[in-house]
Amino acid sequence: MVDHETWSERQSSTTVAVDGHDLEVAYYEDGPDESDGPPVVFVHGIPTWSFLWRDIVPAIADDRRTIAPDLVGYGNSAMHDGFDRSIRAQEAMLEALLADLDVDRIALVAHDIGGGVALRFAAHNPEMVDQLVLSNAVCYDSWPVEFVSNLGLPSTAEIGREELEGRLDAAFVEGAYGEADPEFIAGMKAPWLTDEGHVSLVRNAVSTNTNHTMEIDYGAITAETLLLWGEDDVMQPYDYAEQLATDIPAAELAPLSEAYHWVPEDQSDAYADRLGEFLTESNT
Repeated sequence: MVDHETWSERQSSTTVAVDGHDLEVAYYEDGPDESDGPPVVFVHGIPTWSFLWRDIVPAIADDRRTIAPDLVGYGNSAMHDGFDRSIRAQEAMLEALLADLDVDRIALVAHDIGGGVALRFAAHNPEMVDQLVLSNAVCYDSWPVEFVSNLGLPSTAEIGREELEGRLDAAFVEGAYGEADPEFIAGMKAPWLTDEGHVSLVRNAVSTNTNHTMEIDYGAITAETLLLWGEDDVMQPYDYAEQLATDIPAAELAPLSEAYHWVPEDQSDAYADRLGEFLTESNT
């Protein structure tokens, strides 16, 4: 299993333009250059980064090229002040990154606010997205949750590192099914435990609102869609997966039991197996 330091060391980076700002984007890439299907792109949420996919990417990379970016403001991507971190801006970043990597068709796998990014991207670029996998994704008016809203309060920028770390510990423990892996928690917290990271996390939280998911035309999504959802989640409840299954034309429900919000971590083996099956089925 790759630890978060090794994951960071293996990341590449490029600079893309988002709203007129040149922003560095870090991304983890693995798998063969040539495969039977398009690259599989993994998009994380808040307060995570691409390390969320530590157990999933290697399983898929046996057969497919995989790309897991850090959203701008997250992980090892740009964290300085002065740019938008909203779902709309993250969609623009993803579009620019794929153009930079010369990728024009993808399978898109996303979690939490990454799911909102993926839903927008799939609705606006149906010709690019062959398969869409959504896991406990923000959609409609399902967010932000209280924990993230509280991170966005101005006072959060002034709290001490110990208090911030405690809040993050609580979020990752409470959002996990059973005992959370200490390495997972340490890896998820690592980007935020610097002065720049602390402020960036607050900026990221401030940018969370329902505007950019309420305006999506969900019926415009043509990709074969798998709703691979932790059914015990209270932050992004399963009811929203059922609503997506109604509104997205080619959507299939795939609940995972004994899984809360961090479903790629809670049920990593089952998640990777079901994802692999779906990607294979969709290319036969």
